[in-house]
Amino acid sequence: MIRSELIQKIAEENPHLYQRDVERIVNTVFEEVTNAMARGDRVELRGFGAFSVKKRDARIGRNPRTGETVAVEEKHVPFFKTGKLLRDRLNGK
Repeated sequence: MIRSELIQKIAEENPHLYQRDVERIVNTVFEEVTNAMARGDRVELRGFGAFSVKKRDARIGRNPRTGETVAVEEKHVPFFKTGKLLRDRLNGK
């Protein structure tokens, strides 16, 4: 599902809301999750999962094409851990 499909689905299930308002709500939620993670905060949506940021230390990597060693800088990557409810639902429980 992509963002526009999510917006369409929410708008269909809530006919009392204008689609532009639904779009603004969805964009605001995504923006707030992104901003919180950029600050290094953890975002938890009960029953769904938790978004957090993990730090990957600098290391020496290898270019697979040439075999040459390269320095890989430290970086921060997004991480998502599913909640128990979501995990159970995916496994048919």
